[in-house]
Amino acid sequence: MLNTFVSVVDKGGFTAAAEQLNMAQSTVSAHMRRLEDTLNCRLLQRGQKAATPTPSGERLLAHARQMLRQNALAWQDLHERRLGGAVRLGIPDDYVVYLPDALSEFEALFPGVELEVRCGLSIDLVQDVKTGALDLAIATRQPSSPGGEVLRREPMVWAGAAGYDTHHRSPLPLAVSREGVCIFRERAIAALDAAGIDWRIAYASPSLSGLSAAVRAGLAITVLTPSMLGPELRVLGTNEGLPDLQDIEITLHRSPGRPSEATQQLAHQLQAHIKGNQPR
Repeated sequence: MLNTFVSVVDKGGFTAAAEQLNMAQSTVSAHMRRLEDTLNCRLLQRGQKAATPTPSGERLLAHARQMLRQNALAWQDLHERRLGGAVRLGIPDDYVVYLPDALSEFEALFPGVELEVRCGLSIDLVQDVKTGALDLAIATRQPSSPGGEVLRREPMVWAGAAGYDTHHRSPLPLAVSREGVCIFRERAIAALDAAGIDWRIAYASPSLSGLSAAVRAGLAITVLTPSMLGPELRVLGTNEGLPDLQDIEITLHRSPGRPSEATQQLAHQLQAHIKGNQPR
């Protein structure tokens, strides 16, 4: 019942939790009713679209996660299947949206493994994997960081702020990463040049949060994937006079040598979530 409760909260609803747990939705509902009856209190807010915990549900959630973690450790110890050690993962800020579900599931399955997550530019992360400073890295495939296993292809889109006409300015102001390290920048400029559109660099930042802030303020437009769009950004395209862009490839890189069992298991989780699921 606790596992069902945590899944309902983490997935945001009964239907998604049922899919994750491979249960009928009626079974998930029955588990929640039984848990609330047992504790004699409501755990989820009623009348809301997402499954939001009540104050009592928030308190139980912290205990439930701890109990499930301890349960996994006990089971693995008794069956001599406990994984330990540490795994170092590198990922750009752009793709952090893919991490919550993958890492939460990994932590639940292998609570004895210590995870270290480092954010950075794809070119730097791929180099760190090659030298063994990282065990795994998620990266954008580009000339400066080739190779890796393709996990996902996503379209590149122009993004601007709702309520601003920044895309009508000339020269077109851009918010991009620094030169020579970002395929988003290179492809954006190449597409504008091919279309004969004048442009200028109005804002440069290596982080997605910095670029998004500049765009939200109406200072510039940028190039993202749909998964990176925040609530205040909107997709711009040919209707706004902007050229089409190529897709990008999200890749998984592994350090040379024989990986640990923990590293292999995390790679499997990342493959499953990035290949098959929408980010959240």
